[in-house]
Amino acid sequence: MATKDTSPVNQGEGRGMSTTRRMFHMAWRMRGFQVGLGVFLLMVLAAIILPEITEISATKISVRERFLPPFFLEGGTLKHLAGTDQLGRDLLLRSLIGLRNALAIGVASVVVMFILGCGLGIVSGYWGRWIDTILMRFTDAQLSVPLIVLAITILGVTRPNAGTVIAVLVLSGWPIYARVVRSVTLSERQREYVRGAKILGASDLRIMLIMIAPNILPPVAFVAVLDVARMMIFEALFGFIGIGIQPPTPTFGNIISDGTKYIINYWWIPTMPGLCLIIMLLSINVMGSGLERSRNKIFAGVS
Repeated sequence: MATKDTSPVNQGEGRGMSTTRRMFHMAWRMRGFQVGLGVFLLMVLAAIILPEITEISATKISVRERFLPPFFLEGGTLKHLAGTDQLGRDLLLRSLIGLRNALAIGVASVVVMFILGCGLGIVSGYWGRWIDTILMRFTDAQLSVPLIVLAITILGVTRPNAGTVIAVLVLSGWPIYARVVRSVTLSERQREYVRGAKILGASDLRIMLIMIAPNILPPVAFVAVLDVARMMIFEALFGFIGIGIQPPTPTFGNIISDGTKYIINYWWIPTMPGLCLIIMLLSINVMGSGLERSRNKIFAGVS
């Protein structure tokens, strides 16, 4: 008769992923999370599909169609639902492309930050001693440099593109993940399943990657989701002050920056991309909040 393996080692390997599945399952049952996810997916699909299937160009200048208002105002047309800018370019299309660029930069930045920060955090917390001291002092030094100073220093002396913007965001954000993961690893390495694995001869690499790493996902999952929104805000900020991705590529920052010159008479130019950004940020924050509530319920023992 087969018996269930309840050894500390196997418990350690399965506990983290089980907690993660429960966290996402509990979040999915929340109406707010469902609404946030639905809005998020709808906007992502629109940003990916609409610019590819429409016949309108986001960069083509049309002097005859300058300053057209949104369709619901007098003078607006269904051809340009959100109106046009000072050069006659479609604002809805440019906003969707800006959303696509901002989301791609935000997700890529968080993925790299997550991998780098979690890797260094696990190493620092597991091995401790002089390795922990060096890595934590390095994170302290990195956190002491304000993001805007780092951005101006790097992006101001190079030609800004998606790669350099991602690099700046990663440099500023990875220490947060390293600190959170280090604190969780310090707790996990004292647990029974880690001691049992060492007795059975498991290598340090196996313990860190297979046993401890899955258990750090719940505490940092919602942080990563919220960080996507934070990185999108910074990308828009860089574009607004002129150190982000440069025109003619549309970004939230450069569209809003150009539109502020005409905000009195043509308010829709900065408003439409700003509204698009706000809706996306709200949907991401609602999803992150749902994950945080479900995580707190799990740790509190609420099913």
